[in-house]
Amino acid sequence: MTREMKRLAKDLGRHGWKVELIQTQHQGDARRYARLAAQDKADIVLAAGGDGTINEVVNGLVGTETILGLVPVGTGNILAHQLRMPIAALPTPIHFHELTHALLHSRVQRVDVGVADGRRFLCWAGIGLDAEVTAQMEPRPRYAKQLSLLPYIIAAVTVASAFKGLPTRACIDGRKIRTHAIMFLASNIQLYGTFPQMARNARMDDGLLEVLLFKGTRIGYILEHVVRIFSGRHLNDPKVVYRPAQHVTIETNPTTAVQLDGEPYGHTPSHIHVEPGVLRLLIPPRAPISLFTKPPELIF
Repeated sequence: MTREMKRLAKDLGRHGWKVELIQTQHQGDARRYARLAAQDKADIVLAAGGDGTINEVVNGLVGTETILGLVPVGTGNILAHQLRMPIAALPTPIHFHELTHALLHSRVQRVDVGVADGRRFLCWAGIGLDAEVTAQMEPRPRYAKQLSLLPYIIAAVTVASAFKGLPTRACIDGRKIRTHAIMFLASNIQLYGTFPQMARNARMDDGLLEVLLFKGTRIGYILEHVVRIFSGRHLNDPKVVYRPAQHVTIETNPTTAVQLDGEPYGHTPSHIHVEPGVLRLLIPPRAPISLFTKPPELIF
């Protein structure tokens, strides 16, 4: 995408933006470069990649005044879909002038960030089934990334067929729960992968995470949850614990994987909390207003 990024930088330059392109080489580079940009008082850092790249940049910018913007050229681009940002990646290529227009006509919102065991996340922290799929998939070879979400779907079916619910102890804002759980999710946005409105009450600036704990033991429960999610009935399901929260602790026996913004990050036990309003995010003009409770800080 180097040629396309140069073209985007040129387009933005015509509108008065001074853009410096920096290409990452290794994991952690995006976080380091974002932190350096913030120290140099850069106005905006554009994260060109998917949700994993955005996660790194978030961890470099939290607590600074530098604004995070999206250039969605990754595989899933779930945050970009949530914000209705033009996607610049297969299988939905766009004309780059649409992306330029979205960036130039954006607004700035101050948003919350989740923290799991010291690592920040902007979208979600997942534990159990989805995190096991992520741990199996990542890191992916380049050819697998070109197949978009297909490898994830195959891995999900494979893992789900053998996955059994784990004895789980959760403490959600002081309320203790013991159950067999298939998956736990702490979400800062409404979408999750291919599941529409997984946490439809989520707001990115309300100082809360939407917590979902899916109960069950094996594939039958998993299929039942999937059907209810797609039909929009999962939030009223007695097999689902759903509530907003600020602090959560999850323990499982045996330990299970943890994922943050679609990237593997360790294993349980996990301590999760929210940091309100610590990130300035560039929001495209088509983003749903239902994601926010407060007016924008700035409109370009």
